[in-house]
This record gives sequence, structure tokens and C-alpha cells, in this order.
Amino acid sequence: MKNNTLTLVFWVSLAIASVFILWGIFLPENVDAVLGLIDGFLASNFGWVYILATTAFVLLALFLVFGPFGKIRLGKPDEKPEYSYFTWFAFLFTAGMGVGLVFFGIAEPLTHLYSPPSAEANTIVAMAESMQYTLFHWGFHPWATYAIVALTLAYFKFRHDAPALISSAFTPLLGKRAQGGLGHSIDILAVFATIFGVATSLGLGASQITAGLSYSFNGIENSTVTNLIVIGIVTVLFLLSAATGLDRGIRYLSWTNIVVAIVLMIFVFSLGSSVRMIETFSTTMGNYLQNLPSMTFGMNAFTGDREFLNDWTLFYWAWWIGWSPFVGTFIARVSRGRTIREFVIGVTAIPVIFSAIWFSIFGVAGMEADASQGGGLYQLIADQGNEVALFAFLESYPFSIAIIGIAVLLIASFFITSADSATLVLGMLTTGGRLNPKTSVKIIWGLILAGTAAALLLSGGLQALEMAMLIAAFPFAIVIVLMSVSLLKALSSEYDILRLENKHKEWDPNFQKESQQELEVMREEFDKNIPDGDLSEETNDQK
Repeated sequence: MKNNTLTLVFWVSLAIASVFILWGIFLPENVDAVLGLIDGFLASNFGWVYILATTAFVLLALFLVFGPFGKIRLGKPDEKPEYSYFTWFAFLFTAGMGVGLVFFGIAEPLTHLYSPPSAEANTIVAMAESMQYTLFHWGFHPWATYAIVALTLAYFKFRHDAPALISSAFTPLLGKRAQGGLGHSIDILAVFATIFGVATSLGLGASQITAGLSYSFNGIENSTVTNLIVIGIVTVLFLLSAATGLDRGIRYLSWTNIVVAIVLMIFVFSLGSSVRMIETFSTTMGNYLQNLPSMTFGMNAFTGDREFLNDWTLFYWAWWIGWSPFVGTFIARVSRGRTIREFVIGVTAIPVIFSAIWFSIFGVAGMEADASQGGGLYQLIADQGNEVALFAFLESYPFSIAIIGIAVLLIASFFITSADSATLVLGMLTTGGRLNPKTSVKIIWGLILAGTAAALLLSGGLQALEMAMLIAAFPFAIVIVLMSVSLLKALSSEYDILRLENKHKEWDPNFQKESQQELEVMREEFDKNIPDGDLSEETNDQK
């Protein structure tokens, strides 16, 4: 089936998603009850799957950086990167977790200060532990998860011209079956992990925009109806952006997002305790790296106290896994031409450092603002939710109305970019791996994303969004583990070929003809089961 046609994955995914949306609209209480039952079972009995899986992804990322495969290029041997470093990092930032950083920048460090994992609440020790665990949740584990999915897809697509599908990565394990019913099932699972993962972020973004407008401007009610209106308005905007394509809409929005986010961060830094923020960054990075193993494996097996683990760590690990098919496919799409070592370092180290800077600035500023109000900022968060934290914090700054307006626009822009990127990815997954799916396909998936977010908000608000994401992430965690095995198998085979090529070139020039025949046989054996991608795809989304 050619890449410019709608596949079985499209029709099956569309049918199931439509049924779910109708279920959420007409039987919201039933949806909430069913999701709660499944979510509670998974969190109580299979939390260790998320812990061990994300840990394995971190270890694999380290191996890929320092191991023998680092020089292999995601493309032809002499191919150059498609995008500049700035554009590439802007894509990573906005697609990966831009909405989340803005949403949790104030709320998470402050919440951990009053409800730390082990320290006494609202103490210096709790402050250090709060910053340490915040960075833990936004550090190497999520970005390593993204990196493994993205690298696997980019490797098979750009190195071996396979379709840009999750199922293509299973060819070394499944052979031709990766192109049949089993492969279709994997792609459908990726579609639903993407839908629920992105719908969660859309719900968070809509609730924060609504809360910010309601908190800052009289006459705007913070309600489900207002959330749905915000989702509707932003849906129109991101569909307009989706119609312009990757090299216009998403690229320009990504540039704008990262510039505005940095300006906002510098504004808070310059008016806050700048020296303390710098010292907090250094201290937090040290504490994070020193305590990474104990935080990674800690499941409180002997104390039985799993509240922090379930509410924060497992929620985040599920969120990152749920986002990984979307973010991974998108990162793969924009990473052609980079080496494996360059890719993994870029996707893990740079975002982690940026996250550490972001939380050091907003975390310290938020804690100081709370202290100056006698705990008032935290109490407001406890009463009205995490979504009001940023706006209540910015209210005390000069030009607060203008700054809050900029913050609302930044959240909306992140919201639009994430949804726009998701429509591109869903289009790729449901049109046989087409790198530039038709605008009509992206619009259909944009409406499905908006409908899913709305249905989940009607069913149980943000809690329903979080439960749906955790459930969808569970089977996909197993998928990523198998993708990792498949990637290592393929890289090992290709490494043997490359090593033999170099050996013959350097040490045995007179044996060139026979060695070349041997290499051709090895390459044919390596590539025989990998499906061919459509290399003649249109570059213009509008065609």
C-alpha cells in the first residue's frame, strides 16, 4: 500500500477513537468508573514495570553515547543534518514538554516543599529534596524514553528507508509479520498512546489557560464549559497551523515558544534572588546525580507509603511513555543526518540542563513568594489547583497584567505546537509512514484529539485525563522495551558490516573485489526483511 493512501490503521483507529469520544460524552460517569478501576489495578500491581522500563531506557541511552555505535549516522554516510541546532532544539523543547514546564514550574517544587517524599515539610531539607525530585521527574528518564523511541524510528527510516512507523522497528524481531496484522496492531496501539498522552496535555493546557484568565480577569468563570470553549478555540488555531506544514507553522511557532520562554525565565531571574537560583541549580544537579540510583529504584516496598510514588513518579513515567510515540516520531522526523552519539546527547543532556535551569529559577522564586505570603501561594494551589500557580505567582511582579497575558499566550502557543505536531505524527502513523501526510488527514486527527480531551474532561476532569494516559502507557512500555531489543540487534549486525568494510579498506586493498561481494551478501541479508519506504513523497503538505 502506498504511503499516500489511508491504511487499515487509520480506519480502525478512527473507529475506536470515535466510539470512545461518544462513550465519554453520553456516559461520562461510566467512563470515570471504568478508568478508575483499571488505573488503580495497574498502579497497585504493575508500577514496577514503569520503574524498570524507564531505568532500562536510561542505561541504553548511556550505552549508545559511549558504546561502539555512536558514529553511525541516521541517514546516508555523508548526509548532513536537515535542521540547524537552534531549530532542532526548539522542536525538541516545544514537542517534548514545553506545556508541562510552564504548568508545573511553580506548582511542583512548591507542592513537594509541603509534601516531600521523606523530609519534614517546609524545611531547608524539604526544599532541597523538593528541587531534587522535581528534576528527577523532568530529567534523564523522560528524555531517555523519548530518545530510544525516536532513535529507533529515525534509524530504520533514514538509514534503511523503512516506513516511518512504529511497526517498522520490529522487523529484526518479527520479519515480514511486522508488515501484517501484528504490525498493524502495534501501530494502532501507538496511535492510542499518542491520543491519550496528547489529550492529557491539551487538558492541562486548557485548564491552565482558563484558570489564568479566570484568576486575572473578572467575569471569566473557571469551569468545564470554559475549558471546552478554550479547547475549541485552540483547536481551530492548531488546525490552521497544521495546514501550513512542518517547515512553516510548527517551525515558526517553535522558535517563538523557546524565545518567549527564555525571555520569561530571564525576567523572573533578573527580579529574583539570582545568586541563590544559580547556587540552587548547581546544588540540585549535584544532589540529583548523587541520588539518581536510589530515586530510580525506590518503591517504598518496606514502608508501604506509596502516595508520593503513585501521585508523582508513576504518573510522570506513564505520561512520558504515553507521549513517547508522539514525541519520538516527531523527533525522528526532524533528526535526519545526525550521528547516534550526537542525537542521544542532544535529546537527553540539553533538555535536562534546560529543565534544571527552569526549575531552579521558578522553583526558588515560587518558594520565596510563598514564604513572603506566609504560605499563601501554596494554600491557593491547594484550594484552586496547580493550574493557578503561575498566575498567582506572576501577580506580584511589575507589569503583572502584561506578563500574565504573555504567559497565557505562551501556554496557548505550546498548546498549539504540541497539538499541531501530534496531528503530523498521527497522520504519519495512519498513512503508512508518510513524512508529509495530507492536510485533510491531519485535520481529522486534530478533531479527534480535541474530542478526546473534551470527553475526558467531561468524564472526570484532569483526573480522568491522567488515568487514561496511565492506562494507555502500560502496554506501550512493553512495546518500547521490544523496540530497544530490535534496535540493538540491527545495530549489532550493521556494526559487524561496517567493521568489516573498514578492515578491508585499511588492511586488505588487494582483496577488494571478493570482500565487496561478501559485504553485499551481508547487506542483502540484513535488509531483506526491512520494508521499503516511499522516497518519492511530496514535500508540500498541501499537495
